[in-house]
Amino acid sequence: MPLKVFVDSDVIISSLISSIGAAFLLLNQTDGLELYISNISLKELGIVVERLGLSEKELNNLIKKHFSIVQLKDPITTIKSKFTEYVLDIDDAHIVAGAQEANAQFLISYNTKHFKADKLKEKFNIILTTPANLLQYLRSI
Repeated sequence: MPLKVFVDSDVIISSLISSIGAAFLLLNQTDGLELYISNISLKELGIVVERLGLSEKELNNLIKKHFSIVQLKDPITTIKSKFTEYVLDIDDAHIVAGAQEANAQFLISYNTKHFKADKLKEKFNIILTTPANLLQYLRSI
């Protein structure tokens, strides 16, 4: 049974920048994962890719090939209100909303300090970790 993994935008950007890091390996060369982002994350990714001068085509290919997109229908103000107790950076509330909507088992981010890991685990049974830590876990099972 595949593991459900919600991926923060920073991990996707990292995988586009470097083909030798943990993010690239996790997103492109690891079987047994169901990868998710939200429609809000997708918009955010488009902005960051343009700002950094990365390939929009590479981003679109990565998303199309490896990800399912969770549709968050609530307005961002509602999402921020509902998920404020799970984040230290309110602008990351949509990440928690997406992970919860996807019924993810893991939330992968390089910005782990932006989230309240114990509350995510307690309320949604979501484990917050980095790409490298998830790879290490996958190798151990």
